[in-house]
Amino acid sequence: MPTENDLRDASDTFYAALSSMATGDAGSMAGIWTNSAEATAQHPIGGRDVGSDAVLASFGKVASIARGGSVEIVDRMIQVSGDVAVETGVEKGKIDIAGHHATIDHRVTNVYRKEAGGWKLVHHHTDLSPSMLDVLAKLG
Repeated sequence: MPTENDLRDASDTFYAALSSMATGDAGSMAGIWTNSAEATAQHPIGGRDVGSDAVLASFGKVASIARGGSVEIVDRMIQVSGDVAVETGVEKGKIDIAGHHATIDHRVTNVYRKEAGGWKLVHHHTDLSPSMLDVLAKLG
């Protein structure tokens, strides 16, 4: 039976991959996400990506201009119900995007599903990040 500790391990893996993305490497994201059309992400810069290809591509785009940083989840709450789990918390960190610094401090909801091979992310949703939106406006 899946436990909160199993989900915590999956979450830690996701946030390690998110921190790697902040340093320019989104490669480890592929093993964390469900490989299906059901994958969705609503990022701190706005918009919505649907399907695993689009979700992974969006992380790749950020990685291509990210030059340093890290992201973690704090105030984490986890609820596991059978093969589905919901995690809420606050993402904190920093990221340097194309030479501009952005602070990460926004609420997050992650939905995981138990699949062959372990917990996979199905949905990632954050508040909009004024700091990241300011950086994007500078990049115009």
